[in-house]
Amino acid sequence: MPEAKRQNERLVGILIIGVIVLNYPLLSLFSKVKLIFGVPVLYLYIFAVWSIFIGCVALVLEKKTSSPFVTPSPKPEKSE
Repeated sequence: MPEAKRQNERLVGILIIGVIVLNYPLLSLFSKVKLIFGVPVLYLYIFAVWSIFIGCVALVLEKKTSSPFVTPSPKPEKSE
């Protein structure tokens, strides 16, 4: 399977999971009158999910390239 198609499938999967975790039934679980470090639990949940979502998208879109600092070692010349 080509890498671009696999990448698109992963992005669609992340989108579907993002829609599910930011939808009403799960949001209602965190809609409590409780503060953590002075911030409502719902706001922390949304911020955490959004941060994880962005991180997952960044991991999928990251290009796999070799490090520019690693140079291949030259092959030793054979002396005959």
